[in-house]
Amino acid sequence: MSDVYTPPKVWTFDPANGGQFAGINRPTAGAREEKELPVGEHPFQLYSLGTPNGVKVTTMFEELLEAGYSDAEYDAWLIKIFDGDQFGSGFVELNPNSKIPALLDKSGPESFRVFESGAILIHLAEKFDYLLPKANPARAETLSWLMWQMGSAPSIGGGFGHFYVYAPERYKYPIDRFAMETKRLFSVADMQLGKTEYLAGNDYTIADIAAYAWLGNLYHGAYNRCDIFLGLDEYENVGRWVKAIDARPGAIRGRLVNSQGGLQERHSASDFDTLDRELFDPIRKKADY
Repeated sequence: MSDVYTPPKVWTFDPANGGQFAGINRPTAGAREEKELPVGEHPFQLYSLGTPNGVKVTTMFEELLEAGYSDAEYDAWLIKIFDGDQFGSGFVELNPNSKIPALLDKSGPESFRVFESGAILIHLAEKFDYLLPKANPARAETLSWLMWQMGSAPSIGGGFGHFYVYAPERYKYPIDRFAMETKRLFSVADMQLGKTEYLAGNDYTIADIAAYAWLGNLYHGAYNRCDIFLGLDEYENVGRWVKAIDARPGAIRGRLVNSQGGLQERHSASDFDTLDRELFDPIRKKADY
């Protein structure tokens, strides 16, 4: 690094040091404005954005619907994080951490919130008895890989992605540090997928949905073609697994919801009919993913 930073005895917030996120990042929680959330007619109300964490949940809903669980119909409302939608009072009521995705389950006699993508996946899997084994050791294996993904995502997104793309200045140390960790995580998945078809065994589960949203995104060239920088083609087992999930109808539709170029909002299965059919091609150029 060109400059050596000596931390002060007590840290203070510098709003000018946030780069692209300077307008929204603060060291405090809570609502910043009174703003109610829209509510649709379906049993599930999802408030999200087509980032990897958001894609986990839209993919789960679309997988449920693809499997015939018609009671899993949902409304997907767009939360524009750069506009600060996540700090509106309605959203904070659903997720006090002000992060997408957040879910309102109004399918029963009493509506309730579920926040954190992993918690939403588990909730939906248990509610519909789908993609989460009931008995051990399969259940324990699935939950272990799900928590592996939840624990590793900050190193990929807030770590590698931030310092490689979003940081106001590029420094070798943090990029090298998180590039190394991202490649290690790919190696973990690649070794496992060399032994099993899917992460938790030979059956597709919520662990695959969660990990695919992140690993598939990088494998297909997110963060300014980081697949080249990180040499991700060398992880052949991950590549085989990513391409298999790419082709699943639920995954195809799931990654189009709340996404730029896809559906800003999703309120009906017929909404997909408004999209260019080329978006449904699972084999696209990496740079277009």
